[in-house]
Order: sequence, then structure tokens, then C-alpha cells
Amino acid sequence: MASGKINVSVENIFPLIKKFLYNDHEIFLRELVSNATDATLKLKHLTSIGEAKVEYGNPIIEVKIDKEGKKLHIIDQGLGMTSDEVEKYINQVAFSGAEEFLEKYKDSAKDSGIIGHFGLGFYSAFMVAEKVELITKSYKDEPAAHWTCDGSPEFTLIPSDKTTRGTEIILHIAEDSLDFLEEYKIKELLNKYNKFMPIAIKFGTKKQSLPKPEDAADDYVAEEIEVDNIINNPNPAWTKQPADLTDEDYKTFYHELYPMQFEEPLFNIHLNVDYPFNLTGILYFPKMSNDMQMQKDKIQMYQNQVFVTDNVEGIVPEFLGMLKGVIDSPDIPLNVSRSGLQADSNVKKISNYITRKVADKLKALFTENREDFEKKWNDIKIVLEYGMLSEPKFYEKAGSFILYPTVDNKYYILNELKEAIKDNQTDKNGKLVVLYASNKDAQHSYIAAAKDKGYQVLLLDSPIISHLIQKLEGDNENLTFVRVDGDSIEKLIEKDEVQISKLSDDETEKLKTVLETLVPKPTYNVQLEAMDSNASPFIITQPEFMRRMKEMSQSGGGGMFGMGNMPEMYNLVVNSNSELATTILNTTDKSTQEHLVKQALDLAKISQGLLKGEDLTAFVKRSFELIK
Repeated sequence: MASGKINVSVENIFPLIKKFLYNDHEIFLRELVSNATDATLKLKHLTSIGEAKVEYGNPIIEVKIDKEGKKLHIIDQGLGMTSDEVEKYINQVAFSGAEEFLEKYKDSAKDSGIIGHFGLGFYSAFMVAEKVELITKSYKDEPAAHWTCDGSPEFTLIPSDKTTRGTEIILHIAEDSLDFLEEYKIKELLNKYNKFMPIAIKFGTKKQSLPKPEDAADDYVAEEIEVDNIINNPNPAWTKQPADLTDEDYKTFYHELYPMQFEEPLFNIHLNVDYPFNLTGILYFPKMSNDMQMQKDKIQMYQNQVFVTDNVEGIVPEFLGMLKGVIDSPDIPLNVSRSGLQADSNVKKISNYITRKVADKLKALFTENREDFEKKWNDIKIVLEYGMLSEPKFYEKAGSFILYPTVDNKYYILNELKEAIKDNQTDKNGKLVVLYASNKDAQHSYIAAAKDKGYQVLLLDSPIISHLIQKLEGDNENLTFVRVDGDSIEKLIEKDEVQISKLSDDETEKLKTVLETLVPKPTYNVQLEAMDSNASPFIITQPEFMRRMKEMSQSGGGGMFGMGNMPEMYNLVVNSNSELATTILNTTDKSTQEHLVKQALDLAKISQGLLKGEDLTAFVKRSFELIK
């Protein structure tokens, strides 16, 4: 029998482990199952190079609950340890056996999948256990060893009668952690952290029906047998080559990742790189809503098939955080602060690579089947538009596949759009004027008026479109965007004929004075314009700059521009060539004149969705009176 003190650099490592090493106590199971996986993969590697003269077989890892004895067992069939190795790897805390193994076999072990980053992982057991036993037998022909520690620096190490290769860890669960003896809890943790571990994990048994014999009678009842309940998938899709997977394989894996997700993904991007860092994974584009916050934290981060986190901020470009899928890289540290991740050179390279890979895939999808890409545009646009705003490298590539749809469901990329409007939509300074709507139904009358003049009208309705427009205008000096119900189109498009006013200058001034007396200030700025006599008599527009600033402040730009809550300001554009304008001007009865202005203003408000509450009620009542 041997006894002694564990070699630690602090007086007592265990309170440190329990309180500070990991934020969440449930991590202990991830660490211990990962260590068992390590031991198994090491043995696989040593047998493959002929250094271990044993039969590798089909080893599994078993997790068992002994609720009555208040014990949790983690059992592997890996390479095990000798007594000397227990002294070295268990008693010398933080001396990582996996790291030493990788150093020794660094050339041949390159692709063996050994985790090698867990270090203190074994001691995480003391976060939930008041005593830990380790019974282990090495693949070498040496006696088994039995190590015991009660959570103090004291340990015992004695010979064991274990005859089979591998290691069993027995956790005597502490009173404050008895929930880890519940079957549902352990199953939940194994599914969360170890669902895709590369070694099969057994947790209990399940019943399985035997195949029906060919000569069985019609009333044959299949015999059931107990079989191991393997709860993980050791060979998930992302570990395979894209050439070996079908579209159906990708969809099946998507539903394995997200069992409660019933909609199919639109398409996927398979990531696979081994230089200058290791990274594999599959990203899925699901159908997107306009609520960006609701979409986040759907990508799962793994390290050598061990689940790490679903908060991938700093690793995955922010705009792709709205996607779903999995990323696996041994080059991302497991337990490190977010600021540490952001400063990590490998993490920056990985983020840049993912951005480039996604952009390349999108371009390929657009080029190979533009029609299909256009059909999916409304379901993915929020991600790509956000990417253009937040990732310069993505913005550089996006011009070849970002679409600008019209209200008539025609799709342009930016260069095509410029070509389509260059002869018909330029302002007096030679700039191309891009007209767009943000709500096809609410702005229908404005859209119809623009289309009557032969203009193209885009439908840009995402919540961040004002920010994107600002950026596009900054990078394209000859381009200006104007919402179709914004500043009067007649002022902007050079080809519009200049209408001659039917009113004299004096009449125009008189009419403006009447209107300014009756129209609420400062919300509405009255403007008289000579338009076609068939055009709407009263039109409400909003100055493009003011409207855009207000939209940006509402969608997250308030702090950027210092706008806060901007006041509502509109233009009331009155067509001085309309019959209504002449009627208002020539009406001598002030009450009738006021009634006409108020009714016309309310009709213009309705077209902009601005008539609400008491004003709407009064308008409806007044309208019924008119048709009696």
C-alpha cells in the first residue's frame, strides 16, 4: 500500500476546483467522459502503430448510476494506467497526460482525435463528489491499481483485483449534488455534452425486438431482448467528407441536432479545413424572421466532438450567429474568457475563414441556380444584409449575390439594377435614383403612381435596411435611395416634365396661407406643387433624410447618431393643379373650407397609416355623414 500527499502547488486544490475552475458543476461529466474517450483513442492509436500488443476490439464507455449507494460510475475500456502512471497523472495535478502523449507521438498522432486540452478534467469530479475512487488496469502486463481520495490532499493507492483493461471512476456523490443520481439528469447531460463523442457511450439498456422468422405464423409475437442503450452518434455528419453525404444525410443530421425543428433547412455549408488551423462543421440556413435577437445562439461549438458552448460570439462572425449548425475545432480553447477568445489569433483566423467560406458558397448557389436562390431570398436576406453591415470581408464579396427585389418580384444584383434604371431614373445631378417601398400594401398608391411613370420600385423591408442604404450610398457616389412615399418623386427624377401651375403666383400664395392656417404645425410642412391634374390632390411624404435617421435610431442606430426619439415631421404636398385645390381656394365659407382641408388631410394620412385613435373615429363618423 502506498500513501502520501497529492503534489499540488496550492495548499488545497479542491475548493479552488469546486468554486472557480468551472462556472457550471455539470461540466464534470463532460470532462470525465472526455478523459475516457481520450484513453480509448490513445489505445486505438498505439495498436494501429503496433506499440500496444493487444486487441483493440469495439470498446465502449459506460455510465452507470447506483442510486441506493449514491454512486456514479464512468467505465472505459481504454489503455488504463499502472500504479506509477496514477502517481504521475493523477497525483501531479494539472499535468496533462494527453498533452504529454501528443508530444511523444506528435507526428503519428496528428489525426487520432485525442482531446489533450483537459488538464484538470479529472479533478472536476470533486465538484459533485465527496469521495472519488479510480480503479484502473493498464494494457501493459502490470497489476491493476485502486486510488481513493476524500476531497482532501490525502490519497491512498493500493493494488486492485481488476482483470480487464481500462479505467473505472466511482464518484460518491455529495449531499448537495444528489440530483446527479437521477437518470433524467445524467441522460440530459450526456445528450448535451457527449451526443457526438467518437466512442460509443452506453447508458442503461433498452428492449429490442428480434427479426420475425420467414416461416412465422401470422399471430407471431416478436421476442424482445435487452441490448446496450448507446446514446451517442460517434460518427456525426460533420466528421465525414462532403462527397460522402447526400442532401438527405444533411437533413437527417439537422433534425438530429434540432429534434424539435420541423421545418427543413434551406441549404447548408460544409466547412472542412486543416490549414492553417483545424476546423470542421456544417452550417444550416433556416428560414429567418426579422427578429435578429430571437435567432441567436443556435450554433453548437465542439472541440473534438465534445460540446463546449452554444454561445459562439467572437468565434463565428456575428451575422452568422443567426444560423444553425455545428462547428468543431481543436484549436479553440475550452475554458477561457470571451475577451481571451477575441484576442486569440486562431479564433480570428477561424472567424475570417468562415466568413469567406460562406460568401463563396452563396456565390456558387447564386451562379448554379439563380432561380432557386431568388426563391429563397426572403428567407435569408436578413442574415446577408446584416453581414454586409457588420463584416467588411463579407461586404467585399456580397455584390455578386446580394439581391434587390422589385415590388413585381423581379430580382437584380446591384450592377444589374444600375443598368436597369440608368436611362429612366436620374436626378438633376446625374445620380441614379433608386425608388423603394418598405411595405407593399401600405404604400400601394405611391407604388402605383411611380409605376405609372415607368419607374422601377424595389421592395426593401428588412428592419436594418436604412443602415444598409446609408452604406451603399457612401460606397456608390452616383447612387441615391428614396422611399417611394418620401420626398416628391417629381422633384427628383430628371425626366419628369415640369408642370405649369394653373394658379397665379398670388393665388398660390393665398392657397398656401389658407392651408398653413388649417394644417397642424410643426408636424406638417405645407408644399404646393404643380402636378398632373389627375395626381392625388393631397400627398403626405417624409423628408428622406429625417425618415431614415428616425428608422436607424429605432433599429439600433440611436446611440450611433445621437438622435434618440426624433419628432414626427412630414411634408404635405398639395397638387395646385387639382380641382380640390381650386375648390379650397375659392370657397368663401370658412367652415366648409376647413372641412374640405381636414377631410383631404385625413385621407392622405390614411394612405400613410397615420390616422389613428380619436382622429380615425372622427373621420369615419364624418365620412358617414357625407354619404347620407
